Amino acid sequence: MEILYCCGLRRFEVTGLTLYSLDVVRKTLMVRQGKYKKDRLVPISQRAVDWIERYLEESRPKLAIDPNEKTLFLSITGVPLIPNTLSELVRDYIKKADIGKTGSCHLFRHTMATLMLENGADIRFVQAMLGHANIQTTEVYTQVSIKKLQQVHALTHPSTQPPPPEADTTNPPTDNAASSSAGNATASNAEPETPSLNASTDRPSDSQPESPKDSTNKRTDS
Repeated sequence: MEILYCCGLRRFEVTGLTLYSLDVVRKTLMVRQGKYKKDRLVPISQRAVDWIERYLEESRPKLAIDPNEKTLFLSITGVPLIPNTLSELVRDYIKKADIGKTGSCHLFRHTMATLMLENGADIRFVQAMLGHANIQTTEVYTQVSIKKLQQVHALTHPSTQPPPPEADTTNPPTDNAASSSAGNATASNAEPETPSLNASTDRPSDSQPESPKDSTNKRTDS
């Protein structure tokens, strides 16, 4: 299944792989006699290479009956795996995974093509990966990936963005501005303070000086 997902091969192309199809050093997979009897060389990820090497070390030696058998993938009976058997195995794994989808080998091929296009791959490279003779066949996947393009367009194009909020000139000034203005007005309109009189020298005395008449009267009385 890792090869189906990584390389997007058809099921009969997977069952047609041999021990010599994989180039571990160059990380490529040679597909012989694909559709229309054409060969093609496709890249393969390191993760897929690791799974194949694990299969070759742990599983295939236990399955192989004929030591001269060159087919890469063998059935539980030790004979080369056939497309129908591969479809049944993949369908069972998808069902057990409970991913909310049904399908078989082509589901991985379809997913690979769609994800590559959504992540920016040129359609010509996807065509080469899938082994399509006509690019119009590959364009079917561009219709599926249009949903991703619509999402990106909605998030990035200026015409899809909400207009910026207009400045509201009718609103009163903010509290800080109002406080500042009020403070300035109070400071400018305030009357100057009256200088205070000194308690000992500037304040008039409560007692008035005696008149000469009062003084004469006092002397007469005495």
